[in-house]
Order: sequence, then structure tokens, then C-alpha cells
Amino acid sequence: MLIIAGLGNPGGKYAGNRHNIGFMAVDAIHRRHNFSPWSKKFKAEIAEGEIAGEKVLLIKPQTYMNLSGEAVGEAMRFYKLQPADLVAIYDELDLPSGKARLKTGGGHGGHNGIKSLDAHCGKDYRRLRLGIGHPGVKELVQHHVLGDFAKADQAWLEPLLDALADNADMLVRKEDSQLMNKLALAVGGKAEEEKPKSEKKPAAKSHIHQARNHNQPKLPATGPMAEMLKKMFGSKGD
Repeated sequence: MLIIAGLGNPGGKYAGNRHNIGFMAVDAIHRRHNFSPWSKKFKAEIAEGEIAGEKVLLIKPQTYMNLSGEAVGEAMRFYKLQPADLVAIYDELDLPSGKARLKTGGGHGGHNGIKSLDAHCGKDYRRLRLGIGHPGVKELVQHHVLGDFAKADQAWLEPLLDALADNADMLVRKEDSQLMNKLALAVGGKAEEEKPKSEKKPAAKSHIHQARNHNQPKLPATGPMAEMLKKMFGSKGD
């Protein structure tokens, strides 16, 4: 089983907040695939279903963001799952709006929901960060995060969530780079091309180093050429 946990705050007051993009993401997956209706268990709203032939549990912790790990950790213990069986989806201030990044493990970056998950679930789970942009000033961060998405944000938010739902099978199969390309293209970005492996070239050396290491041609010691060189440059004893 794979748990896909979307992070956010419960209640209508927070439903449209940037901080709730994790809830929005799992809601989109729930709508697109064959899942049970939402029910309450593990201090969370959960729904069971199947994607790409694997059983999936969607979970939206109802403990408020800062205690997200309590709900997710309880579900993991119940099903005897490991951190590798968890994907967390959440907002990321340090990514431009609409950008997405997916990796296993790492730091919490100051995100209280991730701090809680790390404490209750271990750290080696997959983290899908969805960029909400930064207001530019530290004092405005809380207002930005707990503020609703603007109408203009829908131009990238809806395509991003739709693409994630459409390609949730890639998330389940751990086709992370392919999924990132799909999400990038959905919001008008470019797919990340795999760079061809090039042959290693020897490290570049300075001109002086090269000159010192190359065999220098021997100058004639006798004859007309030697006499001419002596007149031009003088002998070493001069």
C-alpha cells in the first residue's frame, strides 16, 4: 500500500489557502480515480482506492498543519508501513508558483507540517513540493501562506492539479522524472531533457603548464642557423 498525504488545515476558513494546496492535490486525485468516499479515521479524512494496480490510501490530516504527523503516523503504524510507502504533498514557499519538485528525504525547510511528519513517520519518504511563490518580504509570509489563491493563480493552479491527477500512476510507480516533466508542461514550462553522458575530457591546463610539459624542439648548436640565433638573442652567458 502507498499512502498519499496532502497537507493542509481543516475547515472552510482555510479551504482556499495557498497552505492547503496539498489538500487540493489529493482532492484532485480522488476525483479522477476510483476511490471510496471520504471517511474519518486516524484523526484524518481518508479514502481508499487503487492506482496503477497498487492499493492507495489518500489522507488529509484534520489535526491542523503543525500536527500532521500525528494522523499520518497513526495510519502508517496501523498498516505497518515504512517511510518509503509514503508520499507527502505540500506547499513550498521557495519555489515559484506552479513549479514542482519531487525527492526522497531531505530537510523540512521550516515547514511545520513536514517537521511533524519527520518526527512521527521518519524522514525517508517522498516529498512532492508544489510552489506557491514567496511574497518577497519575511513579514508578509504568514499572510501570503494563509491567504487564498488569487483569481490569476487559477491559470497555473488548475492545470497543475489536473496534470497531477491525470498522471498519478507515475507517482505510484515512482516515475518521478516523467511526472515532473508532465507537471512542467502543464503550466507552460519545458520538459527537463536528460543530458547525454559525454566522455570525460582531461582537465584543462594553463598555457604555461602545457608549455612546460611539452617536449621543446632542440635548437641547432652549430651552423648558420645557430649563428643567426646567437646574434638575435645572445648566448645564455650574455
